Amino acid sequence: MTTQAASLEVDIGAQSLSAWNRERILIERYPVSTAANGTGQQKDSLRTPLGHHVVRARIGQGMPRNMVFRGRRPTGEIYSEALGRSEPDRDWILTRILWLSGLQIGINRLGSVDTMQRFIYIHGAPDEYRMGIPRSRGCIQMRNPDLLEIFDMTPVGTPVYIHA
Repeated sequence: MTTQAASLEVDIGAQSLSAWNRERILIERYPVSTAANGTGQQKDSLRTPLGHHVVRARIGQGMPRNMVFRGRRPTGEIYSEALGRSEPDRDWILTRILWLSGLQIGINRLGSVDTMQRFIYIHGAPDEYRMGIPRSRGCIQMRNPDLLEIFDMTPVGTPVYIHA
């Protein structure tokens, strides 16, 4: 049986995601990659939003590892390095998606700062991407095996705190 995470914490400075249990004991810490443009709340900024969020939706249950998603739907493609080379500028969203929603009105919820409307996810990235280096377009990228672990322990409604 997989341990359920009571909360997730994304530390931008450390480029890490930590899963905590109800007693606030660390379950696991994973390397991630956040936005190449740094942190920020504004729509179209390609920055990772800060503050208190919640997992609003879990997408991809039962899909194979490296399934490619576009518009939160599986494309039927399975990512490979050859596919990556054929479309080098594509924003690869792989394996699973944890879609985030902000909880702080005017900071990361509603209007031009709404995390959910900005389509900010925790999602899988190509295996050749190095974690620990900001490189995403706003989302939180993870290694696919790590994402599969987090996905299995993170129900809808799990709090996610993102800080610098």
